Amino acid sequence: MDSLKKTPLYDTHLKYGAKMIEFAGFSMPVQYESILKEHEAVRNNAGLFDVSHMGEIIVEGRDSEKFINYMVTNDITKISANQAMYSPMCYQNGTTVDDLLVYKFSNEKYMLVVNASNIDKDYNWIDENKNGYNIVVKNISNEISELALQGPKSQEILQKMTEYNLDDMKYYHFDKINLDGVDCLISRSGYTGEDGFEIFLKNDYAQPMWEKILAVGEEFGIKPAGLGARDTLRFEAGLPLYGNELSENITPLEAGLGSFVKLEKDFIGRDALFKQKQEGLKRKIVGFEMADNGIPRHGYDVYAQGEKIGYVTTGYLSPTLNKNIGMALISSQFATIGNEINIIIRNKHYKAFVTSKNFYKKNYKK
Repeated sequence: MDSLKKTPLYDTHLKYGAKMIEFAGFSMPVQYESILKEHEAVRNNAGLFDVSHMGEIIVEGRDSEKFINYMVTNDITKISANQAMYSPMCYQNGTTVDDLLVYKFSNEKYMLVVNASNIDKDYNWIDENKNGYNIVVKNISNEISELALQGPKSQEILQKMTEYNLDDMKYYHFDKINLDGVDCLISRSGYTGEDGFEIFLKNDYAQPMWEKILAVGEEFGIKPAGLGARDTLRFEAGLPLYGNELSENITPLEAGLGSFVKLEKDFIGRDALFKQKQEGLKRKIVGFEMADNGIPRHGYDVYAQGEKIGYVTTGYLSPTLNKNIGMALISSQFATIGNEINIIIRNKHYKAFVTSKNFYKKNYKK
């Protein structure tokens, strides 16, 4: 673990009794008390995550909007200042470099929030493609910490720490806010299927801010939460994880993210994705629910009618639904909801049925 990178909250995690694991080259907390209790805290009250391992890349200059819009599949010309947008970013062949959030400060300044495992790869990909554009690209990942406060009581907790009226902040919008005397960038967003906020601040302030939020949130039932609960929460909400539902071998269309792929504009990978859509998808990410009593796991083979048709991308016993569920990349001919499939667990066939990927739905503040 000594060779792993550490966030500014590493010592604080140890103080709170976290179990640390390697994730994307970082030593990160997978859980504190238990994944189940942290999961339930976020669904019912609030949880606080250290997501400082995520990457932040600034794109600035006259051609910023034009450049980013060419790099990503979504249409960022549709958002205003202080608004964020989710988008995949693709290679020429249509497979996925990463999925990221685009934060718009102005037409000439943006921040890209990228997955921890892809920071260097994304930066290099952006750098390789910037020729001809009047922009400056800067990786500020090592300067910024990020905390995620998630759950139905998140706003009540955060409101006690700022004079800014959080009722005014809509989902996928952000602002520069003074939080307990510290200047932060706060967005109403998250990765859990719940209402919540993501807080960007300078590294020096991360540890005291973490302690303050937990202290203020104590009366609301807040818990520090690790990567384990973060994964079960995002999975129940049908949100993709790069390396599972998206990868350099999987396109956004195969992942079911067609609504974030705007084929009417030009972007890297557009022609390949247009062709894939025209010809019809040969495979798709689907949800499934186990009929037999077995827990599916990432990488398990999926069969139907005696032949292998794909593999499990994510699988768990869902804490909220108390069901064994999963997502899988399978041949499109078997992807109809209600179809019977088989998950191979310890060399045995376990019956399951194809379902929607949206296992859990929550209403967000619009």
